[in-house]
Amino acid sequence: MNKSQKFDIAVIGAGIAGLVCAQELQQAGYSVLVLEKSRGVGGRMATRRVLGSRADHGVRYLEPTNKFLQQLINNLEIQKNSPDAEPILRLWTDKIYQLTQPQKPLFPIAKNCYVAPQGMNSVGKFLAQNLDIWFSRRVQTIQPIAEKNWCLKLEITNDAATEKPTEVIAKAIVLAIPAPQALMILEKPVAEIQPEFIQRLGFVEYDPCITVMAGYSPALQKKLPEWQAIVLPNDEYLDWIGLDSSKRPYPTQPIFVIQSSAKFATTHLDSPDLQPLGKELLEYTAQQLLPWLSSPEWLQVHRWRYAFCRQPLDVACLTTKLPLPLLGAGDWCGGNNIESAFASGLAAANSLSQLIANS
Repeated sequence: MNKSQKFDIAVIGAGIAGLVCAQELQQAGYSVLVLEKSRGVGGRMATRRVLGSRADHGVRYLEPTNKFLQQLINNLEIQKNSPDAEPILRLWTDKIYQLTQPQKPLFPIAKNCYVAPQGMNSVGKFLAQNLDIWFSRRVQTIQPIAEKNWCLKLEITNDAATEKPTEVIAKAIVLAIPAPQALMILEKPVAEIQPEFIQRLGFVEYDPCITVMAGYSPALQKKLPEWQAIVLPNDEYLDWIGLDSSKRPYPTQPIFVIQSSAKFATTHLDSPDLQPLGKELLEYTAQQLLPWLSSPEWLQVHRWRYAFCRQPLDVACLTTKLPLPLLGAGDWCGGNNIESAFASGLAAANSLSQLIANS
């Protein structure tokens, strides 16, 4: 195995912003490497396989709120990951419901929500096509070296993933990860970066979330509610309740995905055992809506430390060329959702192309 490998650009993070940025740069003719600490693409556009079923435990759906997302949705409504597969995206529902107070009637909100029947991570897989992605690689440090290059030192996060080098040389870096994670990399010994770049990263703040995935007896299919999803804007425990199995063409059992409020997640963020928290959230949901929700056949819980950007920057991407080209991109730039992540990835690619052209 070679000690290091050289690329024009290293993109850290295989979420939506990183994948969009990498695709744009690769199509512009640059050699691009994407480094991802986990074993899959999509970031918070995540899907878990459980007992032959799927559950979307991150991004809930896509909504055509800007031209970039509208174009992506239009494209994925006809695109397939394989010749015999269904289109990657389809319309799930044209409304979700809002519950403003316990035991009060549900209020419908018109909203076109698009989902991936094979799981929301299908969108990430589509955007990752033809990219060079190294999985299970966490960036430990970045250092400028001779000939105007960055040197990235990598940590292997999966013992089975040893086939790639643990050092990468690149002319430019894109940090397409949550701003607090980017700060962790830059806090390590590194050549002086413009103070404003560091300060602006530190300005970004996130709210956490705890997601519960629960599967129920197939016999309960006849007792399912008419709604697909409920948002709870004023609740101290819950933010979202979704009948996730309704996204699938032929569900084998009812599956609900429940996402906590930021307040609940912040209180319990560092709990070493998430299962009791999942049961607590299910019990609470059962009291509000369906009593049988408190008795699932299986239960899984996931902790999102950086779930929703509460305090984003007002720029589409963050850039500096000192000591070498370094950019930041994600849902924390220019907004706080999947739409801003998509737009930020495009902006970072365009900005980096200009930086390189003018250097």
